[in-house]
Amino acid sequence: MPDKLDWDDSEDIAIQLADKFPDTDPLSVRFTDLHKWVTELEAFGGDTSASNEGKLEAIQMAWHEEYKDRHEG
Repeated sequence: MPDKLDWDDSEDIAIQLADKFPDTDPLSVRFTDLHKWVTELEAFGGDTSASNEGKLEAIQMAWHEEYKDRHEG
């Protein structure tokens, strides 16, 4: 994992979100909340204004895969 996460580190961000919010279904999270939660991660060092819908969707889908692995595995 990189020292500081950026918007393109969707899989690493997803793992941290799954650790922080283990019972939250990622598909139920609004992008406004997702943006806030990502920027509040201790390891996040990216530009808070550099996100877009595509980057947030990639994070949400990676988190969804992590969530499924943890709850179905």
